[in-house]
Amino acid sequence: MKLCLKNNNNPVFIVRNDKTKMRKIILLIFSILPFFLLTRCGVYSFTGASIPVEAETFSVDHFQNNAPLVQPTLSQIITDELKDQLTRQTNLQLDNTTGDLHFEGSITGYNVRPQSIGADDRAAQNRLTITVRVNFYNEYEPENNFEQSFSRFYDYDSQRSLAEVEAQAIEIITEALVEDIFNQAVVNW
Repeated sequence: MKLCLKNNNNPVFIVRNDKTKMRKIILLIFSILPFFLLTRCGVYSFTGASIPVEAETFSVDHFQNNAPLVQPTLSQIITDELKDQLTRQTNLQLDNTTGDLHFEGSITGYNVRPQSIGADDRAAQNRLTITVRVNFYNEYEPENNFEQSFSRFYDYDSQRSLAEVEAQAIEIITEALVEDIFNQAVVNW
């Protein structure tokens, strides 16, 4: 395509390349296309979560503490951490009733036991173990429903008291437990 312009009564011809314009359009299409394919299908997320397309909400009931030894704040910590994980790692919205993906459960174990014995027949390390029982319900894929126990532990030097390490231990254990629950529920590899 040629355009003719006059500059001081002298004609100036500008050649416009239609191939360059076409290349830009194709580049734009191929740049945007993957974004639409990955976000519109609703099945895949970059966290590895595989969630039904129809699912829009999740709910987490308060985890009751039924362990023989009760740590007073543990129920709230586990419940909140699971909600936070689902909010961060999925596009689902929290529903305070019963969501499309629903979690309920209880803390069934919270105990400290000696882990290893030192030279003087005394514990060299102790182990704090937390166990939770989880029921998961998937409204759209009921074959993925489960009822399962998850358990994680934290070892610490027996020279330290549980009170000294408890906050850090609970944080580490809870993070691992929630990751296990999340993976079992929505990462179906």
